[in-house]
Amino acid sequence: MTAVATPPVHARSGPAPEVVTPVFVGPIDLLVHLVSTHEVDVLEVPLAPVVDGFVAVLRERPESVSLDARSQFLLMAAILVEIKSQRLLPGPDGVDEDEELGGFEERDLLLSRLLECRAYAAAADAFVVLSEHAARSVAREAGLDDGFVVHAPDLLEGVTADRLAQAYLRATAERPAPRVDLSHVTVDTVTVSETVQVLAGMLPGRGMVSFRDLTAHLVTRIEVIVHFLAVLELTKLGKVVVGQAERFGDLEIEWVGEDHPLVEALVGADEYEG
Repeated sequence: MTAVATPPVHARSGPAPEVVTPVFVGPIDLLVHLVSTHEVDVLEVPLAPVVDGFVAVLRERPESVSLDARSQFLLMAAILVEIKSQRLLPGPDGVDEDEELGGFEERDLLLSRLLECRAYAAAADAFVVLSEHAARSVAREAGLDDGFVVHAPDLLEGVTADRLAQAYLRATAERPAPRVDLSHVTVDTVTVSETVQVLAGMLPGRGMVSFRDLTAHLVTRIEVIVHFLAVLELTKLGKVVVGQAERFGDLEIEWVGEDHPLVEALVGADEYEG
């Protein structure tokens, strides 16, 4: 019989009645473990007293043995019977190879069921521990204090019927046809560095200007994106400040640098290929 070096696991619904034999007294799953590891000789373990003792307990105190404990005892007793029958049967010389292989398959099936039973029992014990830990916690029934409550912003704040109608008209208005210059083969690349230079010459002296007005003449989306990146670059260089008076309002841009900025100060702007 192949040894199975796994620790004994008691039933998840309480320990089963102990078995009493001349060589062992204790839980039956521990007896199976000792037999499978050859620490106890199965030939020295009488099975009749084991079964008779369990049946006596069921007759005297049936309510003390749960259904899980009864199922586990039947499984362990079947394993003991199988192990002992293997020891009592003749050796390989008197057994056909096909019959011997069939016996090995049945033994492996019983061992797999034993391991599965122990795995489920161990998982049940883990859930019991988690349940005990959870029972020590008390959920908070009151809500958060006013100082810790975070309210989501109202996305429709400030939206009126007139502004909604204007937004619809802008979205459905016919866009001008894009201008296609056929004088060259390749399309000129729009860079952030060039746009920074253009804005540096345009913004001084204009005061507060909105980003919408700044990009109203642009046609393609990439030009608007490059202008936005250029504004961010000027903000990083400390040449402009950007503000927003209200949520989802227009970006207001104001030049705060020198009236005649040096070109060298802006040449180092990061370039983003458009």
